[in-house]
Amino acid sequence: MRHSREYVRGQVHTNGMESFWATLKRGYVGVYHWMSVKHLRRYVNEFSSRHNNRPLDTEAQMMATVRGMDGKRLRYEDLIAGPPLMQGRLV
Repeated sequence: MRHSREYVRGQVHTNGMESFWATLKRGYVGVYHWMSVKHLRRYVNEFSSRHNNRPLDTEAQMMATVRGMDGKRLRYEDLIAGPPLMQGRLV
């Protein structure tokens, strides 16, 4: 296998992705200790949101979190159910 030695091209670089995976790994080791495959999408979405909101100050981060929660509800019954279906596909 051949690996490229190119890490940066203009505004595109690998540091952002490395930062995201480092944050996800710290969350896994330091907070959750285990992530089920069934809910992995939810964990990744959580850390994706954290990563995207990191430049904001604390108040703006909290406001973004609350706005994201508006109109959403996760019942325990839905949490333990199988993966959700959308138009016949898993999402």
